[in-house]
Amino acid sequence: MMKTFLIGVSVLLAGLQTKAQTANQPSPAQQEVINLSKLKWDWMAEKQVDSLSLLFDEKSVFVHMGGSWGKTQEINVIKSGGIHYKKADIHSVSVNLIGNTAILLSNITLLAVVGGNEVTNPFIVTEVYVKEKNKWNLGSLSFTKVNTPGAQR
Repeated sequence: MMKTFLIGVSVLLAGLQTKAQTANQPSPAQQEVINLSKLKWDWMAEKQVDSLSLLFDEKSVFVHMGGSWGKTQEINVIKSGGIHYKKADIHSVSVNLIGNTAILLSNITLLAVVGGNEVTNPFIVTEVYVKEKNKWNLGSLSFTKVNTPGAQR
């Protein structure tokens, strides 16, 4: 009797653990946005402005520590090397989907060259993507500097 009870409890706990692990997994749509964001960081590091131009919506906005601007200026800043996004170490990422909009929050440490100076800063980055005609486009990218790398949001 006791053996049957313990086996039943073990099976129940294993099922709960599997369900909890599944609940923490991103949906396919969320994973698609996470993958696109990672690809965007790679394109920024490699200064692939043609790929970025296709990703950035015509009305997109970019908020940096030193100002904000639109798509054309962001592409020009990347192309000219005014900001070289060398490497984004992504500590955590989450995506909330609202209709055809995805809001991605990532906690990163960014290694960049800004105005000829190499700098490393911890940021929480907010990316807003809008899906139109079965394609995700970046509508907004905002950097919020945090005091501690890897700080929880």
